[in-house]
Amino acid sequence: MEKRILGLDPGLAILGFGAITCTQSSTKVQQTTVNMLDFGVIRTSADAEMGQRLCTLFDDLHALIEELQPDLVAIEKLFFYRMSSTILVAQARGVLILVLGQRRLPYVEFTPAQIKQALTGYGNADKSEVQEAVARELDLDEIPKPDDASDALAVALTALYQL
Repeated sequence: MEKRILGLDPGLAILGFGAITCTQSSTKVQQTTVNMLDFGVIRTSADAEMGQRLCTLFDDLHALIEELQPDLVAIEKLFFYRMSSTILVAQARGVLILVLGQRRLPYVEFTPAQIKQALTGYGNADKSEVQEAVARELDLDEIPKPDDASDALAVALTALYQL
C-alpha cells in the first residue's frame, strides 16, 4: 500500500514543501520503502500587498495539492522568535489550514524539537544535522535546496515515523 505525505514549512515569503511516498510490503516482515516525490518552495513577493501574497499561497497550495494528491499533510508548528515575523507566518499558516480544510485533508503538526528528535535522535540537533539526515533517509546525493524545502521533507519524514 502506498501513502503520500506532504510536508510543509510555513512562511509568508517562502513556504517550503516536500513530498514523499512510502510503500509497505505485505510480506511477513514489514518493510517500508520511502522515496522522495517532489520538493520546492512557494514564494511571494515582499513588494506585493499582504492580500495578494496570501492569495498566491492559497492558489499555489491548491495547485500543489491537486498535483501531488497527498494522503496526509505534516506541518511544522510555529517557532516564536520575533513577534513581527511570527505574525506574518501565522497569517500564511492560516491560509494553509484553510486550504487543507477545503480539501478535507488530514494533517499533523510537529515542533522543531520533535522533528529534530525524529530525524537525528536529538531534540537540539542543528540544521545541518537534520539536513544530512534528510539526504541519508531519502538516499539523496546532496541536501535538497533551498533550506525551506529540506525542512519540509524533514517534516514529512517525521510524520512517516509517527505512523
